[in-house]
Amino acid sequence: MPMHLEIVTAERVVLSEEVDQVNAPTRDGRVGILPRHEPLMTILQPGELTIIKGGERVPFAVSGGFMEVLSSRVTILADTVERADEIDEERALRSRVVAEERLKIAQTDRDMAIAEAKLRKELVRLRVAQMKNIRRP
Repeated sequence: MPMHLEIVTAERVVLSEEVDQVNAPTRDGRVGILPRHEPLMTILQPGELTIIKGGERVPFAVSGGFMEVLSSRVTILADTVERADEIDEERALRSRVVAEERLKIAQTDRDMAIAEAKLRKELVRLRVAQMKNIRRP
């Protein structure tokens, strides 16, 4: 019995389909959502969001947002979400280098926090991009 998953950003509907499982990075750690899950509202952290549909695992890079879980429906309102095949790995590598450089020269706590957040985002994007040819059950 699948559940309906909708992943939305301010710019687009990324996904709207039936899935078997959702695994998401939350403030309290990774959570796995199956059909008939208890209702839940949680904050998403930057990380790898994966869905499982028909035995196939599909990775996404999510930069944060919110997830609402109802018994047969999961809604993710994300800051940004990218499918593995949408990520330009070379561009993500360059962005990671820029973020590392900004972290080295950060002079205030605010600058350091911004650089660390950008670096975390790019590391997630790279990890997910490298998974685009890997399909694990």
